[in-house]
Amino acid sequence: MLIGIDHVQLAMPAGGEDRAEAFYAGVLGLSRVPKPEPLASRGGCWFQGPSVEVHLGVEAPFAPARKAHPAFLVRNYDGLLSALRASGTEVRPDDALPGVRRCHVDDPFGNRLELIAAEP
Repeated sequence: MLIGIDHVQLAMPAGGEDRAEAFYAGVLGLSRVPKPEPLASRGGCWFQGPSVEVHLGVEAPFAPARKAHPAFLVRNYDGLLSALRASGTEVRPDDALPGVRRCHVDDPFGNRLELIAAEP
């Protein structure tokens, strides 16, 4: 029986580690963590926060996930949206679910991410 999610894996193009770190650590506030060998030699990078872990793996040819996406619960939703906009990231609000504050953004590689306010 499933009891949780260990991590989310997204794809990225080769050589995108610095852009990934600028976005996932610099804007979203996750910490970059070292990949264990032999995985580190494959490229990509890993990030984690208090209750979330995101792995970015190199994929060739690369194609971003435009429909499939992880949905992250966000503390200080308005603050994060301000930081995203300040970084030049387009924030696409979505009010399709009544009573749920959420939006979609793309990471630097075009992968779709859903952000959901954890606060009421």
